Amino acid sequence: MDRAQKQELVATLNEVFSNTGVIVIAHYAGLSVAQMTELRSKMREAGGQVKVAKNQLAKRALEGTEVAGVADLLTGPTCLAYSDDPVAAPKIAVNFAKDNENLVILGGAMGATMLDSAGVKSLASLPSLDELRGMLIGLIQAPASKIARVLNEPAGQLARVVAAKAEQGEAA
Repeated sequence: MDRAQKQELVATLNEVFSNTGVIVIAHYAGLSVAQMTELRSKMREAGGQVKVAKNQLAKRALEGTEVAGVADLLTGPTCLAYSDDPVAAPKIAVNFAKDNENLVILGGAMGATMLDSAGVKSLASLPSLDELRGMLIGLIQAPASKIARVLNEPAGQLARVVAAKAEQGEAA
């Protein structure tokens, strides 16, 4: 890489570090090209990205951002996974690490909050933004369906009483 490409990469990474919801840092030594491609495609499907950059360039890009505390994690062959959804990147990274022991989660950051590997794993166990939206819609719709059921119930009870009396009248 020449100097202009390095400066462009640092500027791109600085923008990523400043604007993303969550960043996960992991060691990827031992992953094959096919496995790394699979990780990248899964992350892209979830709305995130995976980048591999030289640690010095990544540390330079971290300067002046609220996630600058993760600079200590940038040692050895590291990759950066990030997404706007605070759960997507950790979930994909942790699930991929379960299947591939060569991907080791080191930690990450969510906003100004620094995360260790346990923090990333606990973040991955949370429901995604879409799942939360589904739960919220279900909670909003539940009272309306309960009200409709309660309003219809007296009429249903009356119909059952009349039907029971009619059966008693026929039996007698």
